[in-house]
Amino acid sequence: MQVSRAAQMLDCEFEKWRKRQLKDPVEYMLLDARYEKVRTDGNVVDSALLIAYGIMGDGHRRVLGVSVEMSEAEIHWRHFLESLVERGLHGLEMITSDNHPGLKNARKSVFPSVPWQRCQFHLQQNASAHVPKKSRQGEVHDDIRNIFNMPSKEEAKSLLKRTIDKYKDKSSDLAQWLENELPEGFTVFTAAQSLNARRKLRTTNMVEFQNKELKKRTRCIRVFPNRESLLRIASALLIELDETWLAEDKVCIVG
Repeated sequence: MQVSRAAQMLDCEFEKWRKRQLKDPVEYMLLDARYEKVRTDGNVVDSALLIAYGIMGDGHRRVLGVSVEMSEAEIHWRHFLESLVERGLHGLEMITSDNHPGLKNARKSVFPSVPWQRCQFHLQQNASAHVPKKSRQGEVHDDIRNIFNMPSKEEAKSLLKRTIDKYKDKSSDLAQWLENELPEGFTVFTAAQSLNARRKLRTTNMVEFQNKELKKRTRCIRVFPNRESLLRIASALLIELDETWLAEDKVCIVG
C-alpha cells in the first residue's frame, strides 16, 4: 500500500516535469528513440521511448521531453512533437535526427519551416548498404567523412561532386545514393556558424551517448511490467540528467 502510494506521488511529480512549460527559446533540438521490452496484454513487445534534447541560446543542454509510444510511426512522433509545441517550444533554428520515415513525416508536419540536419553518423552507416564489396567500405566511409569535415558548404559540395565522379563507373548505385542523400547532411554548415557548434550538432551522438547511459540503468529490468513503469524510470533518469546539465556553467556548443 505504501509502495503504491509512493509510486503515485512520484508519477504526479514526474508528470508535472514532463508537462512543464518550455519558456526559454530552444535553438537546436535533437531527436531520437530507443526501444525497451514492455509487457502488454500478456505479450512482451518492443515499445518506443521517444526523447527530445535541446540546446539553449546560452549553450546549456536540456531534456525537453520524453514519451513512451507503441512505435516510431508518424502518428506517435507527431503526437510527441505537438506536445512540445503545446508546452511552448519556440525559437528553433535546426533539428537534428536520423531519417526514420515516421519521424521525418511528423517533423515535416509539425515543423515545416525549421531546417533539418540529417545525422552524419547515420548517413555514413547507411552508405554500407550501397557498397558492393565490404573491403571497400572503409574507403567509402573515409570519403564521406572528408566531405563532412570540409570547412564550408561550398567546399563540401565540390568534394561531393568529385567523389560522385570517382564512383560513377565502378559503383553507379553508390554514386547515385551519394548524390541524392548526402546533401541532407549539409544543413549544419549554414544553420550553425561556428566550427565547434557544427561538430556538436551534425550528428545525434550526444543523444546516442545518453541512450547508452539509459541502457546501463534499465538493462537489469529486462522486461517492464507496463508502459507506465518504463515512463517512470525514464523520467527519473532524464530529470537527473537535466538537473546535472542545468547545474553546469555552460557547455560550449553554440558560439
